[in-house]
Amino acid sequence: MATLFTKIIDGELPGRFVYSDDTCVAFLSIGPLTTGHTLVVPRQEIDKWTDASPELVAHLTTVAHLIGKAQIPAFGSERAGLEIAGFEVNHLHVHVWPTNSLEDFDLSRARTDVPAEEFDAALATLRAELVKQGHGGNVPQD
Repeated sequence: MATLFTKIIDGELPGRFVYSDDTCVAFLSIGPLTTGHTLVVPRQEIDKWTDASPELVAHLTTVAHLIGKAQIPAFGSERAGLEIAGFEVNHLHVHVWPTNSLEDFDLSRARTDVPAEEFDAALATLRAELVKQGHGGNVPQD
């Protein structure tokens, strides 16, 4: 059975995509720790990151890095957080979010009340910064 993330990747469920290539996609988290929180997800269904090939992990990390580099100026944060947890959905995903504090690393603090307008503004802001940083070929334009 397809995972929740596969359904998002395949367009069966909505997603706000900021990045896409042949190996992975990145879309805004519906439970963000901070505005702009993004998930980097391989197209291939893999449960645990330790089951992925080193090449795939390297690619996901590379994409997470370029998203983090865009999040810092886009959202005026000091740093970008990075985490692989894997308990929420049984499909490998890398969390990347703008952060100014260790408090922002607590997944139990994820927001569940984000209005669509806030998501849409974060999507436009992050996409624009990714394009500005030279990644426009991988930024979806819906």
